Amino acid sequence: MQSFGLRQLLALSVALLVLLGAGPTVAIAQTSQTGGTVVVGPDETIIGGLEVVAGSVVIHGTVEGDLQAVGGSVVVEETGTVTGNAELTGGSIVVAGAVGGDVTFAGGSFLLREAGSVGGTLEGGAGDVRLDGAVTGDTTVGAETLTLGSTAVLSGGLEYDAGTFDRQDGSQVAGQVVRNPDLTVGTEFGGFEAPVIPWWVGQAYGFLVNLALGAVLLLVAPAFAGRVTSLGTTKTLRSGGAGLLTFVGVPLLLVLIALTIVGIPLSLVGVLLFAIVLWIGSVFGAYVVGTYLLRLAERENRWGALVLGLAVVAILSAIPYGLGGIVSFVVLLLGLGAFALAIRGEGGDEGDEGLGTTEEGPSEGQPMA
Repeated sequence: MQSFGLRQLLALSVALLVLLGAGPTVAIAQTSQTGGTVVVGPDETIIGGLEVVAGSVVIHGTVEGDLQAVGGSVVVEETGTVTGNAELTGGSIVVAGAVGGDVTFAGGSFLLREAGSVGGTLEGGAGDVRLDGAVTGDTTVGAETLTLGSTAVLSGGLEYDAGTFDRQDGSQVAGQVVRNPDLTVGTEFGGFEAPVIPWWVGQAYGFLVNLALGAVLLLVAPAFAGRVTSLGTTKTLRSGGAGLLTFVGVPLLLVLIALTIVGIPLSLVGVLLFAIVLWIGSVFGAYVVGTYLLRLAERENRWGALVLGLAVVAILSAIPYGLGGIVSFVVLLLGLGAFALAIRGEGGDEGDEGLGTTEEGPSEGQPMA
């Protein structure tokens, strides 16, 4: 029954991935995706650019080409690099790494960290904008609150319109600083002018897509889902550690396989399968969170845990300044690790008697450590 459920789970997940065009992606070629969470690992390179609509992006590695993202949150970590232009529309946008070209943005908040750099111009509008890094070209910003941090270095001029403008001591602007009350800014995506999208639009879409996958997981492989949840709630640290090892180790293995001519087709198949596994892991992670929260309220219901967990993670992932991206990543590691441990056979028969087989959830289990 277990292996049959896993085969069904993978088959239906692939079908759902094709139908919805969603889910986490680890890619080595040009990528276009709708919904879900895209994570570019530290040792990964996407060639040809990356396009994401109504999803979230966390970049630890390299995007060779342009980055285009609409909806959700976007985080370019310190180790992340975008060689082309970045056109970003979303709830929370953080650039802590390097963008070689122009950056155009619109959203709830925008943060250029001290280690972040923009090789071209910076233009956009957001409710809250803070610049602590370096911009080579001109900067044009519209915001409710604009902060120029003490470590900011703008090699061009600054044109802005803001309700509140705070320029801290130590900030450097080589060109003129001009306030323009008639300033209009926006971002283009696919050749069209994109308005500022409320943060909840992308989150709501991602919630519905993940809810659909979660329903598939619970209906097709209930006993296996119970084991994953049991591992996530009773062996939380172990699950998180296993998730980190899986997240780092599998891409490295795929790269090694791709080094051989015979291994290239296998590595491409592996990339697709790992993308599905990452998506499943993120949903399982939210499911574990929901289960834990219900247990705090002394309630147990697998469907309630799924909805609650996905809703909580969707809300927390919208926290600005990259904190939301960190939350999503931690939840992903938790679910991914529990998923990997369950595949290895850990968890015993606990899941067969738990969330996976009854509507009310497991009769036993300890809270998350």
